[in-house]
Amino acid sequence: MLTSLFTDHYELTMLQATLASGTAGRPSVFEAFARRLPDGRRYGVVAGTGRLLEGLRGFRFEDQTLKFLSDQKVVNKQTLDYLENFQFTGNITGYQEGELYFPNSPILTVESTFAEACVIETFVLSVLNHDSAIASAASRMIAAAGNRPCIEMGSRRTHEEAAVAAARAAVIAGFASTSNLEAGARYGIPTVGTSAHSFTLLHETEREAFTAQVSSLGAGTTLLVDTYDVETGVRTAVDVAGPELGAVRLDSGDLVQQASWVRELLDDLGNWNTKITVTSDLDEYAIAALASAPVDSYGVGTALVTGSGHPTASMVYKLVARQDAAGDWVPVAKAATNKASVGGRKQGIRQLNDRNRAVNEIVVLGEHTTEGPQRALTVPLVTAGVINDKYTGASGVNLARQRHYDSIQEMPGIARRLQRGEPVIPTIIV
Repeated sequence: MLTSLFTDHYELTMLQATLASGTAGRPSVFEAFARRLPDGRRYGVVAGTGRLLEGLRGFRFEDQTLKFLSDQKVVNKQTLDYLENFQFTGNITGYQEGELYFPNSPILTVESTFAEACVIETFVLSVLNHDSAIASAASRMIAAAGNRPCIEMGSRRTHEEAAVAAARAAVIAGFASTSNLEAGARYGIPTVGTSAHSFTLLHETEREAFTAQVSSLGAGTTLLVDTYDVETGVRTAVDVAGPELGAVRLDSGDLVQQASWVRELLDDLGNWNTKITVTSDLDEYAIAALASAPVDSYGVGTALVTGSGHPTASMVYKLVARQDAAGDWVPVAKAATNKASVGGRKQGIRQLNDRNRAVNEIVVLGEHTTEGPQRALTVPLVTAGVINDKYTGASGVNLARQRHYDSIQEMPGIARRLQRGEPVIPTIIV
């Protein structure tokens, strides 16, 4: 898919001005980071890196795209000539997808000419901000769910491409499956689903609907039992499917109370192995409230794909170093109040204690070395324009999922709690 117009107008007008001034080719270092976490959050989750790398392959300006830019007088001929042969040839390093991040973590570093780094800026931020927001929310939901699996099912609550990205980000953070088939096709994510209330309403009776579903999908299917009366629905489901009934789904009402007596009813009817899955506008707090209820899995939609109240990770992309006319590297930084940044090329290190638990996020400037147990966080993603394929596709998702699991295990136990507070470990810039 072509991604070159997933950008802001001013990226190309900046390009035009630098081409005219002769500074477009100046070697530069840009950094993507978040100045702070969303209010009350203890950590963030890096997500979208694999999608970013996949999109970078399609970041080309073909004839039709160039014609649009020309017809709309977005840029001049000199700029169009440059874009005609555009290809990112620089280096990108960053935190591995699935990794946790904290305020001022150097999540992504782009080293290239100013022109190349400028043109891809908006695309970088749109991918990282969206996917990291979803993964951060999903990680909290997984912490609340404990060992119970979560299903991503928010496709109908967001843009169709955002739905695929959200499913991918959720699985990286620990979700077991998705309802989105395109996410399954692109990234090898397990997909699940059975029926909606409309399926039951289509039939003359609930029994006819259940019979049709069981006949087609088998007794191990999940039957939605709250279209009419829940107790009647459960009894009918058991009568139709028998003891092999896979699960019943509850989608309304007081889920905590309802799940408890539905479990009792299933057991009384001899369906001890039939599971209970719940849906209905769940977020991490609703999932936590269900911890004591006999629920087996959760289906999460709207809250997940909207970042559970924080739909963006608020990452920024700033020039932090450039070469001067003599070829020497010069650190640069924005100094405005409340938006100041730290200049200079950086790398991230997770400082550990003797039990391999994280104690500090170390942001290292230049060649500074940090003593004691530690783990380097910055990995090569693109080298001289060549994309590291290990971080893309289905294998990239699996790698990111494992990285997230390992990173969570490395954190103090408080990271898994939902209460508001400061970042679970401090960031130290050295």
